[in-house]
This record gives sequence, C-alpha cells and structure tokens, in this order.
Amino acid sequence: MSLFDIAHQEEKLQSLESETLVPNFWEDTSHSQKVLSQIKVLKNKCLTYRAIETELQNIEELTELVELEQEESMIKEILQQTKKLQKEIEKLSLTTLLSGPYDSNNAIITIHPGAGGTESQDWAEMLYRMYTRWGTKNGYEVKELDYLEGEEAGLKSVTFEVVGENAYGYLKGEKGVHRLVRISPFDSGGRRHTSFASIEVLPEITDDIEISINPDDLRVDTYRASGAGGQHINKTSSAVRITHLPTNIVVACQSERSQIQNRETAMKMLKSKLFDLKEKEHKEKIEDLKGEQKDIAWGSQIRSYVFCPYTMVKDHRTNYEVGNVQGVMDGDLDGFMEAYLTSKLT
Repeated sequence: MSLFDIAHQEEKLQSLESETLVPNFWEDTSHSQKVLSQIKVLKNKCLTYRAIETELQNIEELTELVELEQEESMIKEILQQTKKLQKEIEKLSLTTLLSGPYDSNNAIITIHPGAGGTESQDWAEMLYRMYTRWGTKNGYEVKELDYLEGEEAGLKSVTFEVVGENAYGYLKGEKGVHRLVRISPFDSGGRRHTSFASIEVLPEITDDIEISINPDDLRVDTYRASGAGGQHINKTSSAVRITHLPTNIVVACQSERSQIQNRETAMKMLKSKLFDLKEKEHKEKIEDLKGEQKDIAWGSQIRSYVFCPYTMVKDHRTNYEVGNVQGVMDGDLDGFMEAYLTSKLT
C-alpha cells in the first residue's frame, strides 16, 4: 500500500474540487471537462484505497476473534475475504503505474491478420475473443465498431472500443505483432504453423484535446454493413468509411443504427489515429503527417503464443511468461500488463 500516497492524493482531490466552486470555472468548458475527469479518476482511487483499508481492519479484528474462539466457519470467511482483498490490492497497485496523460481514456483497438490467409485470420479472431474476455472480466464495455469477416474462417479486420476508466492505460502495452505457433486445424496433414496478427491500440481522443482536420482532406464513402452487428444494418447504406487523403489513413464504422452515428464514431476513430501519428512524428500540424506501415511478420513480434510442441505464452519485451495458454486466451492478461507497465518505470 506504500506505493499509493493517500494523503497527497486526497489533498489533490480536495484542491480540484475547490476549483470547481470558482465562479467562472464553467466558462472554459475544455478546462472544466479536464478537471472533472481528473476528479473522477482520483475519487475512485481514494475511495478504493479507503475501502481496502477498512476491510484490512475488519480482517485483523476477525483474526483476533479466531485466535480466541477457533471457529472453523470464521477461518473460512477470513480466507475468502483475504483472497478477495489481495486481488483488490493488486488492482489498485497496478493503477499506480498508470501515469501517462491518456491512460485513463477509453481504448480503440484494431486487429489485422498477417500474411497466411485463413490461418492468420483465425488467429486474429482468437485475439479478438481474448481481449473481449479480458474486458468483460474487468468490468469494461467492449463495443464493436467495424468487423470484416474472413473468407473461410476468422476475420480480415476488426476495430472495437474498450470503454471504462484506465482502459487505454492497461491495454497500451498490447500494441504490436502477436505470434501464434500451433498444429493448424486447417491443415489436413496436421502440420505445425506460425501465424501473425497486429494489434493497434489508441486512446480515445476526448473533447478537451483539439485535433483540427480539414474537411477537404477527407473522402467519405457509404456502404451496406457486412459484419455481425444485427440485421438492421444490412438494409441501408449506413456504414461509413472515411479516408484521410494526406496520410491515407482509413477508418470505418458499421456498428451504429444510422449513417450519422457511424460517421461520428468514424471521425472519433480518425482523430485518435491522427493524434497518435502526430505524437510519433512530433509534428505541429496534421498536414505534415505522412504515416508508415510495418510488416506483420517474423522478427517484429512482441509476444509469442505456443500451443505445440509445448504450451507457453512469452512476452519478448519483459520476458514474462506463463504455461497456461488457455487461461491467457480466456483473458488472463493482467500479469503481462503489469510486467509491461513495471518495465517502463526502470
């Protein structure tokens, strides 16, 4: 618990809350939204800390009673509460590693299969399931924005949003190429195959961050949606694809009911992509951006998932590894995320 300076955090929270009482606070909407967002994040952290502190005291008191009475039911209760509390402490400790300017934002994730046809498209679908499971387990909303099915199996691309506090902070380390080694279910000879898929992770750009886009630089196309978003989306040309001509960045959205909603969501995606590119290239203006594409192939992977001849998932940046491949594919990613965030402190 020493990682979290509660006194300093509560003092900072009090200062921010006092700022909202200043008469002209609401005049600058951009600033006020930023302050309210900071208040929300800090308040959640402080309340969580105090709740853990109270629960620790309760467990200490119960432990003292057990020493006197030796009741088996009480011992079981203490063990259950201790395990639950341990997870909460680990989660709070992990949030102390989220210090980036956009870590508290929602995350927009795009998965693309590498070369290899059906095999890599199936791997991309497996990764999509993995992140969906992780999001659900951790109380996040996973919202599909655009989905393009594979020809035989899997997917050609998917973009989805993970909505909730610190989504980007946790998921930003997942960005990169992910490698799969397994006996292919699509190979009649039962041979071992290696497949690749790339993960792009971007923070959702909030209203307090200004991204100026020239409308003349955009090409907007509409089409009939083809994903798994429900029958209503196939009846009209409600899906929207936007191309930013100077950088050739393409975004698409087909998950919403109307063309207007899909366009708004696609513009949100485009702003996140342009902002990320702007940060990478250290450019002052959007017009100066060019963009680049790395190969989704051997040698560029950040993590390997080996199903055969042995089972192991290993992150090549931190050397963190686990043998329970199925657990990882079911969304047990916290160990990898913590190892990545911790490595950035050194």
